[in-house]
Amino acid sequence: MGFNVAIDGPAGAGKSTIAKLVAKEMNFIYVDTGAMYRAIALYLLRKGIKPTDKDKFASECQGADVSIQYVDGVQQVLLNGENVSGLIRTEEVGNMASASSVDGKVREKLLDLQRNLAKENDVVMDGRDIGTNILPNADVKVYLTATVEERAMRRYRELTEKGTECDLETIKKDIAERDERDMNREIAPLKQAEDASFIDSSDMSIEEVKNAICDLIAARK
Repeated sequence: MGFNVAIDGPAGAGKSTIAKLVAKEMNFIYVDTGAMYRAIALYLLRKGIKPTDKDKFASECQGADVSIQYVDGVQQVLLNGENVSGLIRTEEVGNMASASSVDGKVREKLLDLQRNLAKENDVVMDGRDIGTNILPNADVKVYLTATVEERAMRRYRELTEKGTECDLETIKKDIAERDERDMNREIAPLKQAEDASFIDSSDMSIEEVKNAICDLIAARK
């Protein structure tokens, strides 16, 4: 039986960054749910399905088995036993993932795969509904957040460092609107699980957040 860590929170809270660091520190598997959706998308494309063929997603995705492994600390995404890590980052796969990930049956398929992965391995999983929906019995649950202003500033710095022109107020508005959508969506809305530890990272370093979560894990192992 695996030891499961669920990290939920709004966009820009640093969930993926922290989840990867915690997984590395604790020697757990970081479950990249986005990569799993891309692997399903690749499977559908190989079956000749197009992003517009929404009526075929549910039936055609059933033959896909997706798993994640780490080899020498590097994530490997397996699709029916084949390592597809180098094939899932194309624009074509991304477009298909965007179209297929909203399908209820595709999400249900991934839910089963993610739960099976968590059942057999020590995992860290991050998202919007991990502790409330995907892993409701996780050993450690964390709701990681930061103020809209801080999350916008982080995104602004990230984009400007890459040489991308952007406007801080626009980013702030986009994040606030995304929060509203995520918290009010019909399927698995973003919310803090009742038994989750609340961490506001607004005034914390990445190292401090990582250590806080590792301390929670150590206390419950």
